[in-house]
Amino acid sequence: MCLVTPAWIAEALGANSARRGDRIQALWNGYGELYRVHLDDGRTVVVKEARPPPGVVDDVSFRRKCGSYDVELAFYRTVAARCDDSCRVPRLLASRSEGRSWLLVLEDLDAAGFTVRVDDADDDQLATALRWLASFHARFLGERLPGVWPRGSYWHLETRRDELARLRPELHADAEMLARVLAETRFQTLLHGDPKEANFLFTPDGARVAAVDFQYTGHGCGMVDVAYLLHPRTDAPLLDTYFAALGRPDVEAEWRPLFPIARRDFQRFLAGWLRG
Repeated sequence: MCLVTPAWIAEALGANSARRGDRIQALWNGYGELYRVHLDDGRTVVVKEARPPPGVVDDVSFRRKCGSYDVELAFYRTVAARCDDSCRVPRLLASRSEGRSWLLVLEDLDAAGFTVRVDDADDDQLATALRWLASFHARFLGERLPGVWPRGSYWHLETRRDELARLRPELHADAEMLARVLAETRFQTLLHGDPKEANFLFTPDGARVAAVDFQYTGHGCGMVDVAYLLHPRTDAPLLDTYFAALGRPDVEAEWRPLFPIARRDFQRFLAGWLRG
């Protein structure tokens, strides 16, 4: 059931009227959609409307997915305002949540100039995205924030124990160690949690970037985000770009050696997920 009408959005945003535009994309596994809404004053906004599909089984995956929308709503309501232009995110303009339905009315990043989307970023785009991650990680370093996941990312071991039996023996043997090392780092921060290339929106000149999709935001070692974004690359210059932007030699001393650990942990996830 739709949580809002165009009239509700218009009223919430101080416009006289609104009309629904095109669908931008469906959400993962049929959980809703993203679409654009046009206001009569010329503004456009992006609506993210999430709800479980009919007949979905109430299992671990379902509860994790529902929890992810609670987390995303909490992020936009309580954390996003602290992100400046160096780690740009869309502004939350209105929101509603009823039972197992979630509605976010967000700033249209296309209208703000972030019009370029890529599935296979080049080195310059990756460097820009890495600087976004570094700013985000530095901003929340050492903080414990309410409403987000205790451990960020959708692929850490505690979310994927049902896949352990499908792993090759060498990855299965390492799984617990990899998870423990990453969980016990001295320096922890807020992770984006799903920093794939498609979740970064660039300006046409590639100099600026904004990030979207904060369903798996939570605490952890920053290398978890970096290893995911760079996979399958192992470029030292790109890692140098991240740490130069982070600007914390003490954190770098702990985190840089953990990059291969985080990369191997992500390979553990891929091995179990692809065999599912």
